[in-house]
Amino acid sequence: MSAPPLKKPTVTEREARQVAEAAREQDWRKPSFAKELFLGRFRLDLIHPHPLPTDEAVRRGEQFLTKLRDFCETKVDAALIEREARIPDEVINGLKELGALGMKIDPKYGGLGLTQVYYNKALALVGSASPAIGVLLSAHQSIGVPQPLKLFGTPEQKQRFLPRCARTDISAFLLTEPDVGSDPARLATSAVPDDGGDYVLDGVKLWTTNGVVADLLVVMARVPRSEGHKGGITAFVVEADSPGITVENRNAFMGLRGIENGVTRFHQVRVPAENRIGPEGAGLKIALTTLNTGRLSLPASCVAAGKWSLKIAREWSAAREQWGRPIAQHEAVGAKISFIAATTFALEAVLDLSSQMADEDRNDIRIEGALAKLIASELGWRMADELVQIRGGRGFETAASLAARGEKAVPAEQVLRDLRINRIFEGSTEIMHLLIAREAVDAHLTVAGDLIDPDKSLQDKARAGANAGVFYAKWLPKLVAGPGQLPSSFAGFKQGVDLSPHLRYVERHSRKLARSTFYAMSRWQGRMETKQAFLGRIVDIGAELFAMSAACVRAEMLRARGENGREAYQLADAFCRQSRLRVEDLFSRLWSNTDDVDRKVVKGVMAGTYEWLEEGIVDPSGEGPWIADTTPGPSERENVHRPIR
Repeated sequence: MSAPPLKKPTVTEREARQVAEAAREQDWRKPSFAKELFLGRFRLDLIHPHPLPTDEAVRRGEQFLTKLRDFCETKVDAALIEREARIPDEVINGLKELGALGMKIDPKYGGLGLTQVYYNKALALVGSASPAIGVLLSAHQSIGVPQPLKLFGTPEQKQRFLPRCARTDISAFLLTEPDVGSDPARLATSAVPDDGGDYVLDGVKLWTTNGVVADLLVVMARVPRSEGHKGGITAFVVEADSPGITVENRNAFMGLRGIENGVTRFHQVRVPAENRIGPEGAGLKIALTTLNTGRLSLPASCVAAGKWSLKIAREWSAAREQWGRPIAQHEAVGAKISFIAATTFALEAVLDLSSQMADEDRNDIRIEGALAKLIASELGWRMADELVQIRGGRGFETAASLAARGEKAVPAEQVLRDLRINRIFEGSTEIMHLLIAREAVDAHLTVAGDLIDPDKSLQDKARAGANAGVFYAKWLPKLVAGPGQLPSSFAGFKQGVDLSPHLRYVERHSRKLARSTFYAMSRWQGRMETKQAFLGRIVDIGAELFAMSAACVRAEMLRARGENGREAYQLADAFCRQSRLRVEDLFSRLWSNTDDVDRKVVKGVMAGTYEWLEEGIVDPSGEGPWIADTTPGPSERENVHRPIR
């Protein structure tokens, strides 16, 4: 007998946290540079010497990049994609023929078998030609069917689906719902087992990138607990043309106008049991594990945008004169150019280091990948904003308008619009802060978590207190002094410019970061999780320290290989000096901030105390509910699904 349909779940804040906690990876079986950094231990040996790809990986990767570059230069019309808000079918088919759908898929399944490093280089290259194409390929391979199957699929599932994904079929990842974002405990889409052992899907998914053109879907749905079924959020591979699936809308956005992102409704969609990925209840863990490396596609797009912004800033600032000299020679503009150059170098360092670590699989990179996404999306957006400022009125003008009046069609405003979503995609900045903070304090919660858990017994708290005493007796003294206080430390990082002071700075401030975290936990204990602004600053400091480390290690690697070493040292030095200013500001705002005042103002806003401040305007918003109705049932709208043929 089949289980009854699920009602829309209602959960408490505590229950939501428990679901998220159960989904995260609990163990640390491999070392993590970033985890150690948050604990006050600067493990430079984990990232230096910089890991390098094999000769075969380089040969295969460079060979594909050559073909991809030619394709982008001859077949991709970025202005057309922006104007028509659609990637032409012939471009997508050309990418299929090139093998771009299978960049990360093993050759035995028909893929190219590129490493993470070269996959990201390819995404950066194609994304510079058209960000919409970069998103299409990334959503298909980073979070779509190939990656979950690579990590969790059975041999039979890999044999059935991966050859299709490598050459012909586009995939999409469906998790978000109209009323469910980063709180998956409230997931409403159901997958009810039927009498034959298969599943029947009902529900609505929102922001389904690639969903409009997809052939295969990864769908997260809730299986009800019943006899013989553990239940829980579960992952399925679903054929996009299955009866009962309707793409009800193709969404439009301020940027990335060419992406095929929609709303997908499931009504009594039958999915074979053999299409389930992993066991029941493992869906969120599969999603989060997939994102560990999947998030690295976003830094790739930010690095590409940084490189392009630097090129345009350099060329424009040499051509444009103000008060008798090129604008680059004015400090107000020069500082922006320096920021773009140094930040592009550092973000590429973070991306390549994290990617190579993922390829080697010697380290656990769940924090590194998240930090890379966080800092790249924030600084990438700022670089594009600075480029618009450098371009002045022309930065605000569209490329089409510039061309119409006879000037170079530079799409600076488009890049700014396109990059804005990266601060939201695959975990918003605010969610990334919380996710990384949870991992950063994992060691503390492991030994002392029961002390601040109100549900634990006195006996459990006593046991936790004893364990915490042993841990902190060994750990705290090590935060007092370290190699960052020795002038001779890291002396090998010198090439005209001396980077060793920056590495000593990272080591000292890693310990300071750990001390600050420990003090905050001691002060706030169980209320620590509510101090989201504080936790955000802690994470941002860690991100800056990680980026400084990566920049220095990359500069030394390039010097050792004879590849622009002196210039790389200069860029690393500039970035570290800029980063240190941000770190000092973040540390000062740990304890001197407006958090308490902000909470009072927010309380007043939500209570209507300041409604008088909203007077004197008209609201141009249209009618309709804030959140669309997602009641299960048959679709009443036209199916706009259009697979590429």
